[in-house]
Amino acid sequence: MTAMLTHSLSHAPTPTGAGIFSTPARLDAPSADLRHFLGLEGLSREALLALIADSIRERSWLAQGEPNRRDLAGVTIVLAFIEDSTRTRTSFQIAAQRLGANTVVFASAASSLNKGETLLDTVRLFEAMGAALVVVRHPSSGAPAWLARQLTNIGVVNAGDGMHEHPTQGLLDLVTLNDAWDGCFEGRRLVIVGDIAHSRVARSAIAGLTTLGARVTVCGPGTLMPADVEQLGCEVAATLDEALIGADAAMALRLQSERMEKGLLPSLGEYARLWGLSPRRVALMAPHAVVMHPGPVNRGVELAHEVADGPRSRILAQVANGVAVRCALLKRCADAIRKPHGFTAEVAAR
Repeated sequence: MTAMLTHSLSHAPTPTGAGIFSTPARLDAPSADLRHFLGLEGLSREALLALIADSIRERSWLAQGEPNRRDLAGVTIVLAFIEDSTRTRTSFQIAAQRLGANTVVFASAASSLNKGETLLDTVRLFEAMGAALVVVRHPSSGAPAWLARQLTNIGVVNAGDGMHEHPTQGLLDLVTLNDAWDGCFEGRRLVIVGDIAHSRVARSAIAGLTTLGARVTVCGPGTLMPADVEQLGCEVAATLDEALIGADAAMALRLQSERMEKGLLPSLGEYARLWGLSPRRVALMAPHAVVMHPGPVNRGVELAHEVADGPRSRILAQVANGVAVRCALLKRCADAIRKPHGFTAEVAAR
């Protein structure tokens, strides 16, 4: 099934190691249709700031511990995670339930996808059953955008597509940095260290931060750094120490163990020595700087224990912000679906 979908998405073979440049440009631009949320790349500054503000409002409500709302009463949301996920899937599920939606978790391992049914046919079944939104995580870059163009009534939310984008992670990272930087992105600088070539988290972070006026410096092993990465609007540092000097934040990416098996890294110990965030390296950053990680963390490799649990760590804040961000996005997409029929979240809440 994946091969069939990938064939539909690609114009030409992707060069080995192209990583974050593997998606055709036509799939990168987010749809103007607010029923869908497909990526941060191409969104305006005003749109990003509005999403951050909406997420902060949802976070304030969540922090009060109030009962579930009815904003999404009568809305069915399908969580179609073709790739494994814990944090993102659970976060979407909690957000949907807190807003009163009916939530269905689609288990691809026990589905008709294993009998030859295509992903599009499966999602069309959800549409026929009355689902309003489908949240998709898929190993093929561009899969959510491709689905959005094929569907008539159902909205599509991108929960991570191949090596392209992870836009809800990117948005929760923006909310986290908005807190750390007192709402001022201009003149700030984030360092992203690790497997840049295969990271959809990195691409979303670069897109969002550069749009808001911040700078992004990337660094990592040469085998995990794509050529021409500067085309995304970031800078490249030769060493982690060089990158961290004076930085306002640092984000370590998860190191995927399969990279070791492909000969892209010599050893975990060597990676930790050269690219791990240690207390000494964290001290090179600005005094107010924070440390982030999309999770799950390989302790002692990407982050030292003292850094992961230290005062600069915002890892748990990222997780908490993820629920608020997904509340804001699900509400936005559902409202866009219901408004043509005069049925909005405000009507549902009465």
